[in-house]
Amino acid sequence: MNLLRRYPLVLATIAVGLLVAGLYLANAATAARFAATIYVLGIIVWVSVGMVKDILRGHWGLDILAVVAMAATLATGEYAAGLIVALMLTGGEALEDYAEQRARRELTALLDRAPDIAHVLPSAQGAPEDRPADEVLPGDLLLIRPAETVPVDVELVSSSAAFDTSSLTGESLPVTLSAGAEVPSGAVNGTDAVTARALRPASESQYQRIITLVHEAQESKAPIVRLADRFAVPFTVFSLVLAGIAWWVSGDPTRFAEVLVLATPCPLLIAAPVAFLGGLSQSAKNGVIVKGGSVLEALSRVQTAAFDKTGTLTQGRPELTDVHPAEDFTETEVLTAAAAAEQYSTHVFASGILRAAREQGLELSAVTDASEIATNGVEATVAGTQVRVGKLSFITALLGDSERPEPATLKPGHAAAYVAIGGRYAGTLILADPIREEAPDVVRWLAAREVHQAVLTGDGAATAAAVADEVGIAEVHSELLPEDKVRLLSQFPHPNLMVGDGVNDAPVLAAADVGIAMGAKGATAAGEAADAVILHDDLGRVVDTVHIAKHTVSVALTAIWIGIGLSVGLMGIAATGAIPAVIGALTQEFVDLAAILYALRARRARPIFHRSGQRLAAGRGELARV
Repeated sequence: MNLLRRYPLVLATIAVGLLVAGLYLANAATAARFAATIYVLGIIVWVSVGMVKDILRGHWGLDILAVVAMAATLATGEYAAGLIVALMLTGGEALEDYAEQRARRELTALLDRAPDIAHVLPSAQGAPEDRPADEVLPGDLLLIRPAETVPVDVELVSSSAAFDTSSLTGESLPVTLSAGAEVPSGAVNGTDAVTARALRPASESQYQRIITLVHEAQESKAPIVRLADRFAVPFTVFSLVLAGIAWWVSGDPTRFAEVLVLATPCPLLIAAPVAFLGGLSQSAKNGVIVKGGSVLEALSRVQTAAFDKTGTLTQGRPELTDVHPAEDFTETEVLTAAAAAEQYSTHVFASGILRAAREQGLELSAVTDASEIATNGVEATVAGTQVRVGKLSFITALLGDSERPEPATLKPGHAAAYVAIGGRYAGTLILADPIREEAPDVVRWLAAREVHQAVLTGDGAATAAAVADEVGIAEVHSELLPEDKVRLLSQFPHPNLMVGDGVNDAPVLAAADVGIAMGAKGATAAGEAADAVILHDDLGRVVDTVHIAKHTVSVALTAIWIGIGLSVGLMGIAATGAIPAVIGALTQEFVDLAAILYALRARRARPIFHRSGQRLAAGRGELARV
C-alpha cells in the first residue's frame, strides 16, 4: 500500500479499471468504453510529453511502443486491453522501485545505521551534552552508551570495551579493545558504557567515508543498461513492422493491436538495472563497496590484474629486523636518525622504523624541513644535519662513486631502507613485510581464468622480485614512479584491474579501467580515486568481487533476453490471431514479471573465496573448481 500511495497513477489506473468493470457488469457498456477511452487518452498524453522531452535530449526510449499499443487498442475498440497496457506502464515504476529496494537492501544497510548523535562530556565527571555527530571536534571526550554506534573515529579512554565491528570488517565476534586503542566510527558498543576521545571530525571518520562510497555506488548506471537502452530502436522497429505485416496479411486492424500489446519494454528498462543493483548489494554485503554497475561490467571481462606490492600483496606492517651500520656509524645512530626523519612520512616503512626506535627507548631529535619524495624516500634536517632514508638510488644520488654501498642481499618478504647522514652513507635498515596468506590463492584463481598479472611497485628490484616469485606472478616492474605505473598499465590488455592501497597508488587507480583500493582505513586519496574499496584487510575479496561481477552480468543479459525472447515468440503467435488483445496484455505482465524475478537472482551471487567466515584455498578445495 505504501507503493500505491507513492505512485498515485497506479492507484488511479486500478480504480478506473474497477469502475469500467462495474459499468460493464451493470450493462452500461457505452459509459464503460467512454471512461476507459478518456483515461487511456490521458495516459497517452502524459507519456507522450515525457517521451518527446527524452527524444529532444537524444534519448530514444521504448515508451513509443506502449503509446502506439494504447492508441491501437482504442482505435480497434479493445479498451480493456488499453487499460491493462496503461497499468503495465504506470505500474512499471512501482515494480522497479520494489525490485530495487530488494536488490539494494545490503547496500543501504550501512546508510540506515549512520550515527548522527554524540554524547559530549565537558569533563570526565560532567553530564553529557548531546550534539550532532558532525559538530564533534577532535579532542572532545565522548560517552558511548551500551549498544550505541560510535559516532566518529575515537581513541578508547576506558580501560577496556567490546565492540561489534561486523558492519565494517565482517568480523562476526565482538572485538575487545584496551585503553588507547583506536575505535572506528560505525562500530557498535557492547554492554558497558565507555568513554573515548574523538580523533577526527565526522566528515573524516571511517563510517562517513564508507557512506560516501555507498552514495557513489547508488548513483551510477552501468554500460550494459545503456546497451539495453540501445535495444529500443531495433526492438521498436521490429515490433511495429511485425504488427504492420500481421494487419496487412489479415486485413484486420485489430491484429496490429494484438501484436503490440505483447511488445514489452520492462525487461529492458527494469531487469538490467535491478540485476546490477543486486550485484552491488552482494558486493557490499561481502565487504566491498563498488561504485556502480559499470565497474561490475568491466570486472566481468577483466583481462589484466596489476598489483602494488607493499600493503597489497604483503601485509603492509613491516617490522625492523636488523640494522647494518656503515663504518664510523653505530646501529643506534643510524636508527635514531632514520626514525627522526620518518616521523613525518606516510610510507608503511615509517611505522616499523618508528616502532623499533620507541621500543629501544631512543630519544628523537627535532626535525626541520622534512619532505617526502614519492616512491623514493624522505629527506629531513635532523638537529641541523641532513638525513635521507629510502631506496638505494635515492641515497646514492648524494654520494660519490667510491661511497656507493652494495645492494643488500634480501630474503623473500624482506625490504631494505638505506640511510645517509650528512651526505654520507650511514647504513641499511632491513624490514620484514611478509606476504598475505591469501595472496598466492588469489593469483592462482585469476591465472586459472587466463587473467594476465603483473606487479607494479616503487620498491627495489630484489624485494619486488622475491615477493612476486613467492605469490606466483612472473611479470615484475619495480622502482616505478606513479606516472610509470600509469604508463605501464595503459599498455596491458583491457579491461585492466589495478589493486593498491597508498597515496602514490591514487593516479594509477584512477587511470585503471577498474581500480580497487585495499581497506577503507587506508589512504583517503586511494579510496577516492578507486572504483571499488575493500573494507576488509583481505586480498581475497578481489576474487569474490570478480566472481560476483561475472554472475551479475550473466544474470542481467539473461533477464534481457528472457524478456525479448518471450515477447518475440508471443508476438509471433499473436500475429496469427491466436491471442486476443486482452489476453495478450495480461500475458505481457507475466513476461515482465518473469524477467524482473530472474534479474533478482543477481542477489544470490555468493562469495567463493569466503564462505561461512572461512577462506577456501584455491589449490585445495572448492575454490579451484568454481
